[in-house]
Amino acid sequence: MRAATVPRNYAETLLALAIRAEDTSGWGAMITDVANAVRRDVTLRRFLESPKIAPRLKKQILTKALADRVPRIFLRYLETLIDNRRQTLIPQIAVAYTDLLEEREGRVHADVTVARTVDADGEGAIARNLSRALGKTVVPHVSVDPAILGGLVVRVGDTVLDGSVRRRLALLRRRLTAGSATADRA
Repeated sequence: MRAATVPRNYAETLLALAIRAEDTSGWGAMITDVANAVRRDVTLRRFLESPKIAPRLKKQILTKALADRVPRIFLRYLETLIDNRRQTLIPQIAVAYTDLLEEREGRVHADVTVARTVDADGEGAIARNLSRALGKTVVPHVSVDPAILGGLVVRVGDTVLDGSVRRRLALLRRRLTAGSATADRA
């Protein structure tokens, strides 16, 4: 099984539990909080990773720390990760969960490059136009690159839509040079 598949499988299980609990965003926040704690706190990370610490002790401490803060079923989920020796995957599971939730809700993130800074209204217009074009709710992440001269460059996953002035000028240059080469031969 590929390495990326394991966190996704656990994330799918967590999403199914969250759907059953009717709180997908709340459960997303909980797994993200736990993942952030694991990333930030070296002591916690070493504690969870250590093969010298018995799983029973890890689960006891986890229960003491989280029992009054998270639903019991969420805590059981974390305990199952420990039982299956997958607790080190919590950060990747959190990322996969977020991806699955956004996919389920029809939301995609787009990296949008513009030539000049856009205000909130401009960003809203970009989001609306891209959402209409893609048929999904688009969350734009706007960056500025004056080298594109104008227009937009949009990246959604592996797809790039280049509507920049720089690209249009390059296409025009190729057509003109191809046309002059044809005229020279005649």
